[in-house]
Amino acid sequence: MRNLRNTCLLLALACLPLGTKAQEAVPAARLVEVGEGYSQTSVNTAVFRNNSLVTSGDGQYIAYYDADGYLMLGKRKFGSDRWTLHRTQYKGNVKDAHNVISMMIDGKGYLHVAFDHHGHPLNYCRSLKPYSLELGEKEPMTGVDEGNVTYPEFYLLSGGDLLFAYRSGSSGRGNLVLNRYDVKTGRWHRVQDVLIDGEDKRNAYWQLYVDEQGTIHLSWVWRETWHVETNHDLCYARSYDNGVTWYKANGRKYDLPIRLGNAEYACRISQNSELINQTSMSADAGGNPYIATYWRDPDSDVPQYRIVWHDGLEWHSRQVGERTAPFSLKGGGTKMIPIARPRIVVDGGEIYYVFRDEERGSKVSVAHTTDVANGKWQFADLTDFAVDAWEPSHDTELWKKQHRLHLFVQHTRQGDGERTVEFAPQPVYVLEVGR
Repeated sequence: MRNLRNTCLLLALACLPLGTKAQEAVPAARLVEVGEGYSQTSVNTAVFRNNSLVTSGDGQYIAYYDADGYLMLGKRKFGSDRWTLHRTQYKGNVKDAHNVISMMIDGKGYLHVAFDHHGHPLNYCRSLKPYSLELGEKEPMTGVDEGNVTYPEFYLLSGGDLLFAYRSGSSGRGNLVLNRYDVKTGRWHRVQDVLIDGEDKRNAYWQLYVDEQGTIHLSWVWRETWHVETNHDLCYARSYDNGVTWYKANGRKYDLPIRLGNAEYACRISQNSELINQTSMSADAGGNPYIATYWRDPDSDVPQYRIVWHDGLEWHSRQVGERTAPFSLKGGGTKMIPIARPRIVVDGGEIYYVFRDEERGSKVSVAHTTDVANGKWQFADLTDFAVDAWEPSHDTELWKKQHRLHLFVQHTRQGDGERTVEFAPQPVYVLEVGR
């Protein structure tokens, strides 16, 4: 097995539209191979994996499904190309791309993992020892409302506690639930039974970010049915006390739960606008939120990448690049879309916007600007090979601590509507975007 593969198309510096192919190479990134993973769906490469990679102390950890559907865990000393891999006792339904693996490491070094959910009972376990890859038996968290779980996500809180978010219920009829793990007692407790209430009419598809000051930023789109074309509007809330109390961007306190009628609207977007759900968000050092997404303007049939942000006074939105190829989002289930849902990180006034687009050959690509409001966007491809159904996920804790961007990369494919595509197992990489 190859331990390292250098990319030959990296951070290009010319300002080009998204459809333009890469131009000049700058040696600013490298691929470190980990192992081989299942690739007939995008279950290893969905954007809502939080996290696929986690750095804690001097070690970096990774999780993915192998070719047989087993949950694989790996770790390396940070900076090393040598991975220690462990095939756990657990398998997932890898034919359904919703059934992702989410993991995080708490303040004492214990690895927490949730996996294989799409309206299923909670599958949660933790490592037997700190920094170990050996997982214990499945266990409940609170034991309440854990029978219909989808989209599990862990987030590290200040002091080493964990936040766990998931959807209880089904698409178009679900609620956002929050649990908190107390690292001192080793126990979970409920923070919010219903943070965002769909009122049995709709549900929120969210993205969440915990910034360097510990503020929780939450944004979401509403969906009226299980069909993706009923996505609409982009909403926002924040919490300064680990998810107990929530505020709008102007400082006004929410009366919980948040509903359609009392939500803050960062951007109004109608149904049937090709608005995508479950993208990503970040925040700058001042605590201002940035949301990456895409939708189509009413007078166009081409969905465009967007960034929506708050500057401390008001909300703004801006198009990222200029796509030319139309497509339409219709129906339910996992879609094979010609572009990936984007991932965003913020460094001071700089924005890095990671995506995949058929117009660029379906490679791992990045857009960059030093001025979110008025600066030119520069585009580059970070791989010289296509990744097809891949969507970006990154090591959030490494970014917060060192502002180093490490991405989980694997060439995967996806059949539309939960169908598989015959495809051999493909290498799993960590793409290190260096400086």
